[in-house]
Amino acid sequence: MNVPLDQITTITSEALAALAGVESIEELDERVASIVGKRSAFAAVQKSFGSLEPDERRTMGAQLQEARRTVEVAVESRRAQLRAAQRAAMLDADRLDLGDVVVAAQTWPVSLGHAGLVDSTQAELEDVFVAMGFTVAEGPEVESDWYNFEALNIPPAHPARGMWDTFYVDLGDPETVVLRTHTSPTQVHLMEAAVANNSLPIHSVAPGRCYRRDTPDARHLAAFHQIEGLIVDRDITFADLAGTIETFTRAYFGPDIESRLRPAFFPFTEPSAEFEVTCTICRGTGCRTCSNTGWIELGGCGMMDPAVFEAVGIDPDVWSGFAFGFGIDRCAQMKHELSDMRALVENDVRFLGQFA
Repeated sequence: MNVPLDQITTITSEALAALAGVESIEELDERVASIVGKRSAFAAVQKSFGSLEPDERRTMGAQLQEARRTVEVAVESRRAQLRAAQRAAMLDADRLDLGDVVVAAQTWPVSLGHAGLVDSTQAELEDVFVAMGFTVAEGPEVESDWYNFEALNIPPAHPARGMWDTFYVDLGDPETVVLRTHTSPTQVHLMEAAVANNSLPIHSVAPGRCYRRDTPDARHLAAFHQIEGLIVDRDITFADLAGTIETFTRAYFGPDIESRLRPAFFPFTEPSAEFEVTCTICRGTGCRTCSNTGWIELGGCGMMDPAVFEAVGIDPDVWSGFAFGFGIDRCAQMKHELSDMRALVENDVRFLGQFA
């Protein structure tokens, strides 16, 4: 039986025409066997090769295989086209009709976002301190134990570590990397850089986020924000510290809000103090937020301990200084008379919209 070449050409043309008429991947899967599979015209032609002479069989076989490959390539090409069309149809079905947005905007006012209350408070605090002659610095939120504790005169196993409920990071040796519990480590970075660059004195503040394992309540959050102040200069006294705190308090909260210092203990300052401001919610008469004392603790402060200077290579006989740190969230709470600090992180649009 002779198989003319034009018969193979005809079979190929019919197969390509059939592929062009397929409208879905499912239909293609159903018809692919009849186009190039065991039930196809190609298979029937191949069976007829048994009656051919060997040379003729090789020639016709090569022609048939080339034709089959052409159709198989066309099958995969058609499959890719159908998949692309299917995806385009799916995306078109999910497309947002901007006309719906316009209609919705007409019935529900849409407003632009704005900086959060904590961010805007931080910016205001930075402005106040820059006006007082400070520069603004930043430090990492993940610190080594040395920067967060040891360089600040808090060696391992020191009882003072109990003042901070610390989050430890699973990195390096156990309990060697922490989420910083305060912004005080930035002081160490600043002093190290000043020594390395021979750029003393230092007059700087460092705002940032801190972390402690505190139970959230009206005055505490587990992730909170502090701003740290550091002055290292010649002939600095405790009177300079008290004056700086009072100047800041009146500049930020207003002339009717006062500050006071109470003796305290911090390992990295000596003497140390906690500073409080008049409760802005009750104006000193006593309320739930201030525990009926009329005062709100804002932060801690004190003169730099010589041990901290020695840890970073500063001569405590030549240089002196003080540090202070307080909560940015607490400042926002006091200035805007918020009875509960948890409102800052609850994302209630009714609350957030008041500070646009």
